[in-house]
Amino acid sequence: MSSSTGGTEGGQDAPGRHAAGSLAHRVPDLGAMELLLAVARLGSLGGAARELGITQPAASSRIRSMERQLGVALVDRSPRGSRLTAAGALVTDWARRIVEAAEAFDAGAQALRDRRDSRLRVAASMTIAEYLLPGWLVALRTQLPDTAVSLLAGNSTAVAERLLAGEADLGFVEGVSVPAGLDSAVIAHDRLIVVTAPGHPWARRRRPLAGAELAATPLILREKGSGTRQVLDAALGGLARPLIELSSTTAVKAAAVSGAGPSVLSELAVGEELTTRRLVSVPVADVALARDLRAVWPTGHRPTGPARQLLSLTRA
Repeated sequence: MSSSTGGTEGGQDAPGRHAAGSLAHRVPDLGAMELLLAVARLGSLGGAARELGITQPAASSRIRSMERQLGVALVDRSPRGSRLTAAGALVTDWARRIVEAAEAFDAGAQALRDRRDSRLRVAASMTIAEYLLPGWLVALRTQLPDTAVSLLAGNSTAVAERLLAGEADLGFVEGVSVPAGLDSAVIAHDRLIVVTAPGHPWARRRRPLAGAELAATPLILREKGSGTRQVLDAALGGLARPLIELSSTTAVKAAAVSGAGPSVLSELAVGEELTTRRLVSVPVADVALARDLRAVWPTGHRPTGPARQLLSLTRA
């Protein structure tokens, strides 16, 4: 005596029942549907294959695979051409609606990409914004002339806040670590140097400055939260003493040039001033002031579109 398991002999599904598995395994793919529509329109399997850029054997194989998947014959082949069976005509009508829906889906997705690609919001810490980004953005403009770019300059903490709030598509920071919630890639290296006006006593030193003396001297500094300040505080164990705190590299540099006091700035920022002797570099003996410059973005959301293009330019 046998027991019923709900299926037919040989494990086949009973007529009228859906096969197990996902819809993707039961419904032909778009390529097969497009081929069937071309056969219906042209009356020729060979002509349909040429239109879709595939070989006739490949087209025949795809039609046979579609027939096996659906369990019905779709195309009658003869020396005079190919014509649809009655079932094939019905399936073709269904396929046409699916392909039209897919075309609408594709058009909508392209519209979303176009809207994304029409703008790029960049947030960058001050040194990168002033001394590196202009060149990258000029290069990006030649590649994506229709993309409007906005630049939000601030310190590294502000850059992280902008990204996490969804107010920027890509960020650049200069600090000693990657802000929480962000992924990163190193895009350049930089070094902080101690600078002062030529009239300052340090400008005439013959021996390198000791770290303890640097830590004991009031300095013209960037504000807390800036990448430059983070690196200096880390190098001096948090002992940097501010004489003046300013919120931009340009302002710090101007104060140092005026003779207000020594400062610590990015080597990128003071090249012209060192060349013209408006500032003098002061060697330091035992303080590590090298740093990585990083591109950053929200964790798990790697840059796409113009943001990805800009990221690639930073590594050129």
